[in-house]
Order: sequence, then C-alpha cells, then structure tokens
Amino acid sequence: MYTASSSVSAPPRLQRAVPAGSGPYLDPTQAGRARRWAGPAAGPLSGRIDLSGPQGAQLRKAIASVHRICPEFNPVQLMRRSSRSVLLVGTTGRATAVAKCLLDHSPAWAERLRHEIAAYRTFVRHRPPVRAPRLIAADPDNCTLVIERMPGRAAALTRHPFEAPPRADVRAALGAIARLNAWRPPAGTFDAPLDYASRISRYHELGLFTDRDRDDLQKLLHGLAHAGARGGMGQFCHGDALLSNILLSPAGPVLVDWEHAGWYLPGYDLATLWAVLGDAPVARRQISQLAQAAGPAARDAFLVNLMLVLTREIRTYETAVQRTIREAPPVGSVPVQPGGLSQGEEQRLLLRRLHDDCAMARRAVRAAVGTR
Repeated sequence: MYTASSSVSAPPRLQRAVPAGSGPYLDPTQAGRARRWAGPAAGPLSGRIDLSGPQGAQLRKAIASVHRICPEFNPVQLMRRSSRSVLLVGTTGRATAVAKCLLDHSPAWAERLRHEIAAYRTFVRHRPPVRAPRLIAADPDNCTLVIERMPGRAAALTRHPFEAPPRADVRAALGAIARLNAWRPPAGTFDAPLDYASRISRYHELGLFTDRDRDDLQKLLHGLAHAGARGGMGQFCHGDALLSNILLSPAGPVLVDWEHAGWYLPGYDLATLWAVLGDAPVARRQISQLAQAAGPAARDAFLVNLMLVLTREIRTYETAVQRTIREAPPVGSVPVQPGGLSQGEEQRLLLRRLHDDCAMARRAVRAAVGTR
C-alpha cells in the first residue's frame, strides 16, 4: 500500500563472475551447514487534493467510500493514484491514517484487497511477531481500507534496488522476516494463496517453463509433499516481502502490504528478497545460507519458490518492456534517467539480469533433483 508505480531503475551492469556461495544453491552435500513507495511515512502533513475535472470526480467517489466507514477521516494528501486504486493520507482525530480505495473492482484485484483486509482483521485478534499498521476501518464489499500511518523510511525505494542496501537495513529486514516465518497463527485464520502445482503447469503452458523445468519442479514438489506428511512443510509468509514493503523506524521494522499473506512452502519470502537483490551479492549469499540451513527439504522448497518468483518477475517486466516500446515517444524526445539510460533501456537491463538469475536457479534445481 505504501508503494507507488515508477519506472524500473537499474544501472548499467558489467559482466561479472558470481561470488562463490552467492547463488541460490550452494552444494547439496553442504546444505545443512551451510516501491513504488510514495514518500516518507513520518512528518507533518501538508498540501491539497485537487478535486476538479474527471480525476477529481474519481477522488470524490473514493473519499465518499472512506467516509462511509470512517466519517472522521480528513484527507490531506494524495499519496498514489493508479488505474486500479487510490491511496490517501489523512487524519482521524489526532492520529494519521492511510486510506486505500480500489477503483478497478475486477475479481482478481477485489480479491487481493479483501485478502489484505482479512489479514488486518486477523491481526486485531492475533498479533503477529512483527510490527504492522493497525486497522482503523474496512469495507470488503466496497474494497476500502483505512489503517494507521506508520513512521519510518522504506528499506528501498524501488522494487529492484539498483544499489546494494546497507547491511544494517538488510539485517533488520531479514530479522523481521525470520520472526514472521516462525509464527504459527491459529488454524483457519489464513489460507494458502499459491497453488504450486497449478502455477507450474500454467507457466509451462505459457512457454515460460520447459518440459524439463516442469518435470524437475514436480519432482521436488513430490519430495516436499512426503516431507510435509512426515512433519509439515508449511510456513507463514508475508507473500510480497520486498524491501519497498518494509519500513525502518527506531522502534523496529514495519511490514506493510499484506495482500498476499498466508501459508507457503518454506523460503518464499527469502526467495522474493533474493530475486530483487541482484546488485547485492553479499545479501544474496546470506539469504541462500539462511534458506538452506534447515537441510535438503528447506533447500528444495526455496528453489521451487525461487523459480516461480523469478519467472513471475520476468513475465512482469517483459510486459513492461513491450508497453514501453508501444508508448515510446518520437526519437530524440526519449526521457533519460539520471544514470544516462532511458526507461526502456533500464527495463531491458533488468530483464536480462532476471533471465541470468533464472538460468542460475534452473541449474540449481537440476542439481537438487540429481541428489534426491
């Protein structure tokens, strides 16, 4: 919810060797040892909301939806507007709040926001071991949510940080994720948002997975199913554990955007972080070691998650590149980013890195299958 749509930022990447141990798969014999953000979340509120014109009418409708469930909400700033949602910052009495209103009520987007509302409602009864915004009001039928505004700065301002984040920030993020992953909320409070078998089949049908990819991942899933029958392999995950969804404050990290929270194979949050930290090999090495420390089953789960996450990112940015090409301005008027690259060039560089990462993960999956 604290994210804002923006161009992908990625500086020119030199061809470099992958540091030993920083890949997603160390050694099968050693596995057991081995934002889109829209501004500061703290500070005084100022500014005005423009309610004129067609977009103003859309905002008035969104504000009316908020007032139906939270009459005391006073909108002050427009944090984000997209074709799908509006994010407003305002006050409720002496407190500061954030309101999210869905504009696109298609089933998929409505279900995501309702899932997020359900998560915040669950947190009222069962507090997670990490800090999360407090629920103020919600209307799942009209897809409107109001939560408290949390202090802190985002651990990263983009989905794929183009510089290695400070080690202290990564350490804080990993600590929060580890506490969350160890949490066992009461049965029935959360579901499993990802159907692994269906997702693998879907990516295969779309041509994103080869026949061997599909077969290898299915073999790992089969082995994990047996491990689950022996002792359980489910892990509670945030589901979108990007650094841009983690606010760092003196009181500790705050996790926002809970619309994908639920039960996954172990290591899903770690796989998400690994996928977006392409320019932080030290952090990647640490994540790989954490993901595999519990043994071969944890390693296999991490690799299945990593293949799915990387393939999703590739699909997302391939669509973004195609859209950028279609909407490209005339030659000579292309906007250039501070690093000297156009938006399309940055997206293509990121896409190339994601393909390289996916090839690395694919080799790791094949090696893991060979040790079973």
